[in-house]
Amino acid sequence: MKSNFFATTPGVILVGAVIGVIAVALQKLGNPGNMGICIACFERDVAGGLGLHRAAVVQYLRPEIMGLVLGSLAAALASGEFKPRGGSAPLVRFVLGMIAAIGALVFLGCPWRALLRLAGGDANAIIGLLGLIAGIGIGTIFFRQGYSLGRSSQQSAFTGCAFPLLVAGLLVLALCFPQVDGQPQSGPIFYSVKGPGSMHAPFLASIGLAFVIGVLAQRSRFCTMGAFRDLILFRYAHLFLGVAALLAAAFVCNLLFGSFNFGFEKQPIAHSDGLWNFMGMVTAGLAFALAGGCPGRQLFMAGEGDSDAALFALGMLCGAAFAHNFGTASSGAGIGAYGIHATVLGFVVCLAIGFAHIKRNA
Repeated sequence: MKSNFFATTPGVILVGAVIGVIAVALQKLGNPGNMGICIACFERDVAGGLGLHRAAVVQYLRPEIMGLVLGSLAAALASGEFKPRGGSAPLVRFVLGMIAAIGALVFLGCPWRALLRLAGGDANAIIGLLGLIAGIGIGTIFFRQGYSLGRSSQQSAFTGCAFPLLVAGLLVLALCFPQVDGQPQSGPIFYSVKGPGSMHAPFLASIGLAFVIGVLAQRSRFCTMGAFRDLILFRYAHLFLGVAALLAAAFVCNLLFGSFNFGFEKQPIAHSDGLWNFMGMVTAGLAFALAGGCPGRQLFMAGEGDSDAALFALGMLCGAAFAHNFGTASSGAGIGAYGIHATVLGFVVCLAIGFAHIKRNA
């Protein structure tokens, strides 16, 4: 059996550091501030690019999403770890994905962006991370009670390839219909001409660097949710050290580039409503825990052929569109008109899912 350095503790620390460096590099190349990589925000932009919502400032087919999935696929195929599987409460996982995206967009970021915001000096991210940990902590209570969505089963190779093929289709669309002369639409694809969606690194840099992350994360099983879950449940710090390395590397890079600015106010694409920064991530963190992985890990598992993870990712895409169509998403000006309602409802639905799937021994 071949050894896998990236699955060791030094390996996962290296992977975390590389992700942190790449994220800051993408920011310097044009991605929004403290948003070198954000799965929730980038899936929101992809949803906008496809016209699933019409918030004009967040529409762009982010190549990073394509690179993450295709990198994971390449690594899984090369290592013999491409294993088509699925059938573990697929509709529930889709709903959890929607709730995760809605909660994350109340805070304005996934777990990766929470770390990158903190590394850039955004003190609001401290509150968001505490909410994330609290949500995952609630999830561990369900785990201790026997929570499970059931086992997945082997699926056909076509089923395992379906999501990577969808992502490859996004790549084809982006290449066939690039933005022309700063126009807001190219064929069927929408593009932001101002706001976060208009801020992006060069296409090849975005997809290439994300591809590298996809390869490394697949090999290391990198997961922010898993890091906090393992630390809370088992006092096991293996994945947590990788998350800490991501934060440390991004922090050092921000200092070197002069882009560290500590404080609560005037942070890029952020708001300072502490209660709902916290609660948005409580809801998102619980959804990640119940689904078995953070948004990045779900994309990497989907690249390995896991159709349940693919459904979670599609749920996040639809949830992000819902968040903007129904006024639940936040902006730099504050939380959306219905952000509180959606956050509370999402939390309640997560609790219902948790209780409904506790499997006690006979």
